[in-house]
Amino acid sequence: MRLNVLKLIDYGERPALRTHEGGPARVLTAEEKLRRSVLSFMLWESEFYEDGAEIAARIRELVPMVPAERVAALAVEARERMKLRHAPLLLVREMARHATHRALVAETLQRVIQRADELAEFLAIYWADGKQPLSGQVKKGLAAAFVKFDEYALAKYDRAGSVRLRDVLFLSHAKPVDAAQEGLWKRLVANELTVPDTWEVALSAAGRVADADGKASKQEVWERLLVDRRLGALALLRNLRNMHEAGVREELVLGALAQMKTERVLPFRFLAAARKAPQWEEALELAMFRALREADESRRLAGHTVLLVDVSGSMVCALSRRSEMLRTDAAYGVAILLRELAEKVTIYTFSEKAKRVPARRGLALRDALDKNQAHGGTYLGAALAQVELECPLYDRLVVITDEQAHDTVPDPRGRGYMINVASARNGVGYGDGRAAKQWTHIDGFSEAVLEYIAELERA
Repeated sequence: MRLNVLKLIDYGERPALRTHEGGPARVLTAEEKLRRSVLSFMLWESEFYEDGAEIAARIRELVPMVPAERVAALAVEARERMKLRHAPLLLVREMARHATHRALVAETLQRVIQRADELAEFLAIYWADGKQPLSGQVKKGLAAAFVKFDEYALAKYDRAGSVRLRDVLFLSHAKPVDAAQEGLWKRLVANELTVPDTWEVALSAAGRVADADGKASKQEVWERLLVDRRLGALALLRNLRNMHEAGVREELVLGALAQMKTERVLPFRFLAAARKAPQWEEALELAMFRALREADESRRLAGHTVLLVDVSGSMVCALSRRSEMLRTDAAYGVAILLRELAEKVTIYTFSEKAKRVPARRGLALRDALDKNQAHGGTYLGAALAQVELECPLYDRLVVITDEQAHDTVPDPRGRGYMINVASARNGVGYGDGRAAKQWTHIDGFSEAVLEYIAELERA
């Protein structure tokens, strides 16, 4: 299906589209605008240049302009490939507003709800503008999603709040698949579910019986969870600083890092953990290299890759208000990933200028990227001119950026990929439509980025 390009009404001289730093941007289709707004967006979280509510409002405005099947596909992609949780729910909520999109609401909602708490979170989003009846398609989608969750999942995420899981059950009129599930739902309604043994529950219980500062009890809980191997990889990485502050024995932490399952854990997770727990950097780097060795062949890139990493001031910004990860963590993580998975890599940073980075690996590469130059303005066009002069022969040129450049960004001379890690309205990575070689634009970041590049080139 062909999408119509949004056209500006000509009231005389037409103002040029600009990025937030003043560089020329490109006119996009409604679908392109929706993709760049969604795939890097932590719902209602403000970014360096734009307020989170402004981005959410833009998503609402764009949904009816894009065909229903494309919006549904974007919601699934955002949840399953980019691992976003709330942005897909917002997309489905907006689909439910429009008669042109409602037919796909149930099946899309059932697919994007993958954690039990997302049942209640969707209703909170649905009622953000005031309580109103649920549409038939919404009820059908919630009911289909509800049957996916067992007692552990329901008990873990049945949290006190304006919307409880039993509220969703009543409103959706979900039907149990068998007698066992019927009994489970009766216990949910009666608030009699078995409390799960999670680290959150254990620490909460420890806080109620702790000594004066709570340290001793928390140390015991963390050590029990580590010995019993009750922590997943992400929970382990996110809580290293908490374990250090609680006085957990170092040998237990190091043992857990050595034994953790690292498949599908991206480098930027290790970088964020190392910034918060630098005393365990060596063990974190070993675990990260193990994860990179386990990467499947679908993400390996033959030939010479030239990588430009944006280190301007706007990149030194948290991914969300609650996140300890910066956009530079995401960018540095992709650089580390490329260093290991590409046959040959030449890496530059760019801000006010382009500057080549020494051929390092792992956390040493992170340090080299971060300290390579000052975090100032964004002159991507000038950086590209310099890099293509110094490296005229390459198989692919990859840029990781928030796309907010001061200057004009030309098309690449060869195969070029622009990876956008922000949700700003306008961007530069779309080409001018005249050159034979234009940018392939990728919004967001996950393990799917390099896989996508490799698949595209094989095709």
